[in-house]
Amino acid sequence: MGATIQERPVVTTASGATGDVVELHRRSIDKVLIGFGLIVAMVFAVGGGLLTWGSNFAEDYVYDELSSQQVFFPDEASLREEGRDDLVQYADEQVTTGAEAEAYASFIDGHLQGIADGQTYAEIDDRGAAQAVEDAKADGASEAEIAELQATADQLRGQRDSLFRGETLRGLLLSSFAWATIGEIAGIAAWVAFAGAVVMAGLVIAGMEHLRRNRRNARA
Repeated sequence: MGATIQERPVVTTASGATGDVVELHRRSIDKVLIGFGLIVAMVFAVGGGLLTWGSNFAEDYVYDELSSQQVFFPDEASLREEGRDDLVQYADEQVTTGAEAEAYASFIDGHLQGIADGQTYAEIDDRGAAQAVEDAKADGASEAEIAELQATADQLRGQRDSLFRGETLRGLLLSSFAWATIGEIAGIAAWVAFAGAVVMAGLVIAGMEHLRRNRRNARA
């Protein structure tokens, strides 16, 4: 009586040990990729919608805030007289956009530079000048000296007030410009997100068609 021995292939892993074969069907891979692509497409679409909303909000906010201030550029002749040929394109226009807000902030800055020889609001010591007047009065200074000190104190206080108002308005305009820039960036990002959603949707459709063909071939 004889015995027959049948050899079976042994699968060796990378470490050299034997292991079971894990069989992964192509259809399972296709389903996973289709599901993943569908999720990514939805994320892109939702992200694009949110970015569009943010862009529109920033644009409307900037327009509403600026238009309510009723700020207008001087006429062309006045701008050229001040040497602001770079702003002639905005002559007589109302400030309603971020670009116009930045341009008008530059216009204000030109005026501020001429108020106190380029000094800022924080650099003007009007309090010290006012204290000098009080000290002169306490020391029995002449009326002419006190009047001169008072004129200096009044001048510095006026410069400081003008710079404060000008720098405040300039800061608000630049903040509007910043919001407008953020809105533009959000708008561009929204288009990119929508494009990504379209691409992923196309890949999902292609994957579903590929899966359908594989099923048809398998049945045949």
